[in-house]
Amino acid sequence: MILKDKVVVITGASSGIGAATARKLAADGARLVLIARREERLQELAQELMDAYQTESMTIKLDITERESVLSAFKEISESYGRIDVLVNNAGLMPVSYMDKLKIDEWERMIDVNLKGLLYCIAGVLPVMKNQGGGHIINISSVAGRKVWPGFAVYNATKFAVTALSEAMRMELTPSMNIKVTAIEPGAVATELTQTITDQDILESFSKRGGDMVPLAAEDIANAIYYALTQPDEVMVGEVLVMPRKQM
Repeated sequence: MILKDKVVVITGASSGIGAATARKLAADGARLVLIARREERLQELAQELMDAYQTESMTIKLDITERESVLSAFKEISESYGRIDVLVNNAGLMPVSYMDKLKIDEWERMIDVNLKGLLYCIAGVLPVMKNQGGGHIINISSVAGRKVWPGFAVYNATKFAVTALSEAMRMELTPSMNIKVTAIEPGAVATELTQTITDQDILESFSKRGGDMVPLAAEDIANAIYYALTQPDEVMVGEVLVMPRKQM
């Protein structure tokens, strides 16, 4: 149990990749802090982990776009546990739309959650990791941080930023502060991510794609996160791109 007693903070933990990662890491003995806006879902997951692994998890209801609330939450975590070993920066939104629809509120929300919220969490954890002499930050980017598609422009912009940010962070933090940084880049995953899409033309285009591609399960990404976290101290996993076998 490589991660036994490691303190791991997971944002967006109430469903999908976040919840799957919580299950994977709890099975390895990690001490979890579960963060999301949906408190009831967090409580259900915490109870599930207790029943399955006798793991007591801290749950925090939090909107990561609220900077002061995020910084306060990380202060509470560090005071409660005395350290934070891992941050899984997973919370994200994908209300993609064609640019001429001018869904400006959705553009802003993606930027606020996918980029600014991620940065707030980094700001919350970085002083703790620096003071304790190391840690590991996992930023969930996307294949959309490498490749663009019509309708995905703003989402692409946020995820390209996360991928670039992660590499720059690695260069700054890993050699001198022993803080590893990994960008995980999922392809199509069967999660709730598409449920925020309001552009009917985008939804129609999705329905017409068809084909026989089987999307990834959230557990596939949890396995990639686990791989990055469990490498030897001298091994740095900078990027992990995980895609369905038939995704182009």
